[in-house]
Amino acid sequence: MEEIRQVIQTAVKDLFKVDVKPVLTRPDEQFGDWATNVALQLAKQLSKNPREVAQQLADKIKSPAIAKTEVAGPGFINLTLTDKALLGALKVKPAQSLKNKVAVAEYSDPNPFKVLHAGHLYTSVVGDAIANLLETAGATVHRVNYGGDVGLHVAKTMWAILQRLESEKKTYKDLESIPEEERAEWLTENYIAGSFAYGEEEKFEEKRRKEIQELNKDIYKIHNEKDHSSELAQLYWTCRQWSYDYFDNFYARIGTKFEKYYPESQTVAIGLKTVHEQLAKGVYEKSDGAVVFKAEKFGLHTRVFINSQGLPTYETKEVGLIMTKWQDYHFDRSVIITGNDIVEYMKVVLKSIEQFQPELVKATTHLTHGMVKLQGGAKMSSRKGNILRAVDVLEAAAEANKKASGKHDEQVELAAVKYAFLKNRIGGDIIYDPIESVSLEGNSGPYLQYAHARARSILAKSSPQGQTLQQGQTLQEGERSLVRKIGEYAEVVDRAVNELMPHHVCTYLYELAQTFNRFYEENRVLGDGREKLRLALVQSYADTLKNGLSLLNITAPEKM
Repeated sequence: MEEIRQVIQTAVKDLFKVDVKPVLTRPDEQFGDWATNVALQLAKQLSKNPREVAQQLADKIKSPAIAKTEVAGPGFINLTLTDKALLGALKVKPAQSLKNKVAVAEYSDPNPFKVLHAGHLYTSVVGDAIANLLETAGATVHRVNYGGDVGLHVAKTMWAILQRLESEKKTYKDLESIPEEERAEWLTENYIAGSFAYGEEEKFEEKRRKEIQELNKDIYKIHNEKDHSSELAQLYWTCRQWSYDYFDNFYARIGTKFEKYYPESQTVAIGLKTVHEQLAKGVYEKSDGAVVFKAEKFGLHTRVFINSQGLPTYETKEVGLIMTKWQDYHFDRSVIITGNDIVEYMKVVLKSIEQFQPELVKATTHLTHGMVKLQGGAKMSSRKGNILRAVDVLEAAAEANKKASGKHDEQVELAAVKYAFLKNRIGGDIIYDPIESVSLEGNSGPYLQYAHARARSILAKSSPQGQTLQQGQTLQEGERSLVRKIGEYAEVVDRAVNELMPHHVCTYLYELAQTFNRFYEENRVLGDGREKLRLALVQSYADTLKNGLSLLNITAPEKM
């Protein structure tokens, strides 16, 4: 693409003495391999008819890679490449645009003392894909996770647990009798009970609210004093570890790995230190006993960073997290993936940091997404207890797959969920349809897995294997279409990297599989006089499909 762009750019310069960077697009195959509207761009500037400009350029554009140049419509220029150029494009790799750069990808971000909900599953899947894209572009990527092991939500859970133990005349040691697989749900039950007690959903007693607030301070004190011996501390550390074990088990199940988990308790100190330093410099201000950042002058809103009790809010912990990630990695890129419920909150946090560390904010990209729901499902709320759990989504996929195929296959079911999440642009709500996601027909993960297995099956029947495509070969119509599509892989990945949008890869892989299906229906491979060439095409197609699925963290089975 860059070579063709340079040829057009040179032609424009020679003819019209104008510097321009032509935009190239992919037209329908019947119109050629590339198209440019550069003549339409130039026409107004040159006060000429755009079709006249296009024709002059078409006559001037010459390259060994171009077989034909045609003017279309009001002034578009369509370019058809030679077979040699198309075959050469198969060797092009995704650009190393982030070579020698350090990137931090932060995603999933569950809070201990609760179950993982569907949003955590979504960010884990999307985060994996984005981290893979960054690595493909040459970056050294650090996958990290963040969660609130201190704060009011923890105090609510702990308060409810203490009440429960007291009423059942038990101690924290009796909790060991709770089966490991039930512990996360048990913690969530207590979080819900604590939230009700705090008065978020019904009338509350001031006494209970104050008890929870005091307990919140006590939990911070456990960390500040490195307390592991008091009964409250032992109960806290036990329950926190339950959550981490549960997280690890779930991530292993879906094939997600993190280099580091940042608990809020670890980011508090540096967050407080930073906020106090910048308070003295006027970035933050005191207001009614609290420390705030007044962001109205930036078109945002005021948020509290340290409350009137002297405790850090989520905002201060977030400041501490960004500063800690910078200390640990000195990143060139930092990508944070969360639900869109904290968009405005993060804008204020980042705007405050921009006042004293603008380079960190410039390097940071905050991607957000909507709610995850099952087809016909309702909005989640972990406080009300009617959440859509991460495991609910996987179980829905398993049930749909069993109905469709009569069996349980975790790699197929994971592919179904991951692809269903990834094929849509990040941003809006996600409605997960289990039946559609496991279908072997249509735009689904299992369909692409099957497409890969089918190609490998063709190769397994051939002898010898491992054919390679040579640039001197002449392509027939169906072969050319497949080569053209395979050759788009690198540019699609580059676009996905630049936009941090994995759905581009999904769309491409589905189109690639459809192109191969048409090729295979119309062109005999085994036993044909062009068998060697066509086997090489099947090999290139299968490898490309596998590479693309790998970017999405989806397995590409040899058989299904």
